[in-house]
Amino acid sequence: MSPRPQPGREYVLTLSCPDSAGLVHAVSGFLVRNSGNILESQQFDDRLQGRFFMRVHFDVSDPNVQLENLRYRFGPVAQAYGISWALSEAATPTRTLIMVSKFGHCLNDLLFRRRTGALNIEIPAIVSNHQDFEGLAETYGIPFHHVPVTKDTKPEAEARLLELMRELDIDLVVLARYMQILSDDLCKQLEGRAINIHHSFLPSFKGARPYDQAYQRGVKLVGATAHYVTSDLDEGQIIEQDVVRVDHSLDPGELVTVGRDVEAQVLAHAVKWHSESRVMVDGNRTVVFR
Repeated sequence: MSPRPQPGREYVLTLSCPDSAGLVHAVSGFLVRNSGNILESQQFDDRLQGRFFMRVHFDVSDPNVQLENLRYRFGPVAQAYGISWALSEAATPTRTLIMVSKFGHCLNDLLFRRRTGALNIEIPAIVSNHQDFEGLAETYGIPFHHVPVTKDTKPEAEARLLELMRELDIDLVVLARYMQILSDDLCKQLEGRAINIHHSFLPSFKGARPYDQAYQRGVKLVGATAHYVTSDLDEGQIIEQDVVRVDHSLDPGELVTVGRDVEAQVLAHAVKWHSESRVMVDGNRTVVFR
């Protein structure tokens, strides 16, 4: 595991803009003028769309240079090249609210990775429409909020979620197998800061018991997809996917076990990359600097 970023010393700059000559030189010059030293730099030139993407992780040796100084000084560079950008402290954890229903494998995995330091996130709350994992939340010392959802109470439940997000200053919402469809309005409010996970049988095996359907069809690959939440159900920008090869010897229960493992891993990767500012949305796609 790589060493944790030093608070107040390390920063991450992400940017996208129309491609043009001199972009890398402009960013490098900004860093030199501000006592910056590049620790990691990745870039992508999308020649089909004529756009440029870049992520720079750097530290600053001058103790008088702080985050707000850097943001102010990068402003003219961004304006000159038409850059959309974000600059943040690398050490600051992403405040993450996790939502779950009755399947806890993804929740348990995220909690464990957070405790071991594999994820640089804070988890101020867990929200569920059931009470199954209240004990698990208590084990980790995380407040658990039971917010039941019915057809009639859905607006109130979503209002409660937004209230919690404001109260807890939430940066990211993770649907860790939260089995409720969010309203279009809520999806729009969460745009770019909510991640969902689902099996990769869609659209073939919809509805309940997809692994039983997969068994009946003799599937040979079991996978999962993590994506941003949009009003188009399960069609948000994909962050990560993975598959595991299976065969005829696995019964439906064993397929479920394999599927849950890959779901947990794929979701953890997506949360990690988002929290480290490695994911940039490009229309219906993402640029992911792993």
